[in-house]
Amino acid sequence: MGSTSAEAIEAADGLELVARIDLGDDLTSILDAGAEAALVFTTPDVAFDQARWCIDNGVHVVIGTSGFGDEQVERLRSVAADHREVGVLVVPNFSIGAVLMMRFAAVAAPFFESVEVIEMHHPDKVDAPSGTAVRTAEMIARARRRAASAPLPDATTSDPGGARGARVDGIPVHAVRARGFIASQEVLFGDPGEILSLRHDSSSRESFMPGVVAALRWIPDHPGVTVGLDPVLGLD
Repeated sequence: MGSTSAEAIEAADGLELVARIDLGDDLTSILDAGAEAALVFTTPDVAFDQARWCIDNGVHVVIGTSGFGDEQVERLRSVAADHREVGVLVVPNFSIGAVLMMRFAAVAAPFFESVEVIEMHHPDKVDAPSGTAVRTAEMIARARRRAASAPLPDATTSDPGGARGARVDGIPVHAVRARGFIASQEVLFGDPGEILSLRHDSSSRESFMPGVVAALRWIPDHPGVTVGLDPVLGLD
């Protein structure tokens, strides 16, 4: 994602790539290069420290690290509270199609008795479930609470192997890791006599680049901590 994003930034009108930071590099080169915004695609533990450094030094930051959870977001809010001029954007998925899939899932959620999320990624991915699946489940759960929907039906009483998957905010989430996938997700809705399936597939990392470029253009004018690409696309 880092190298592909660098190419997209160099090709984008109005953006200039001034620094590339790799493992072990000194972050002060960001300031030496005069960067206005930083794009972070490292692991969750490293990403938090890098984002905090950017905030402390007045650099806007876009975080695309998968697995960057609610606890880390809240910690960033505390850090950013003392630097109100700095923008921080945490993005579970940069694909515009994936963002729309999540939004459509939230719209559909109150209308169906059952809902489950299945995410499919390559086996080199280190976290499960994906940040996109977690975000989708949270949006679905929030929509169902607002609509006072009934609990999901599930008569399972014995599952020693965890076949029913994880529960994210009460929503079942299943993670598949298999060679050949880049990033795919399906949300299944069920009612008596019908199934609605919403699915999104990214077949290459280029699918994320329009979202990356849009996020970097948006962040300098939006201080504070924001989660999700929705406001960047005008969906909020």
